Amino acid sequence: MPQTRPAIDQTAPAAQAPAPAKALSLEERLALINTEMTARLDEAAVAFEVNTAHIPIEPVDLADVVTGPVDTGPAPLPDLYPTPVAALLQRAHHRLLTGGWCKDALVDEDGARCMLGAIRIEARGDSGLEASAAAVLLDAIRRKFGDDVDSVPSFNDAHGTSRVPIRMVDQAAHLADARGL
Repeated sequence: MPQTRPAIDQTAPAAQAPAPAKALSLEERLALINTEMTARLDEAAVAFEVNTAHIPIEPVDLADVVTGPVDTGPAPLPDLYPTPVAALLQRAHHRLLTGGWCKDALVDEDGARCMLGAIRIEARGDSGLEASAAAVLLDAIRRKFGDDVDSVPSFNDAHGTSRVPIRMVDQAAHLADARGL
């Protein structure tokens, strides 16, 4: 009698095709790229170690390599304007940058100065030069902020940080130079 083999069930459903891949979100793509780049960097680090293992090196004492900053003193004053009022305002600007700015006083306990205090110290007792510089500074302030500004000290004290007052002293120096003062 011939051996019979079981027949293959032809009615069984065929394997279903896989569902189309869902698009990855940006975060998922970034995570995959991060993983791939980490693996590449690790592989490159191992290759570097292997390629440089034969190079003899001497231990380095970090005290010989790492040093602290050298005290060079204050920054040098740039070339002064040729006119006296512009040069005074430039020196006052430099003093505010290097010595600090303050408000509500000509000089605070740390030695920082307000706009008028910087002009006064740099005028070195020349009250006419000091008055001319303060007038040019007030004019520069009024050009930028309008005629509502009463005085240099009120403008100085109206600010919480040094950024605007120091910038205005620099702009006043440019204005004085343009006027030939």
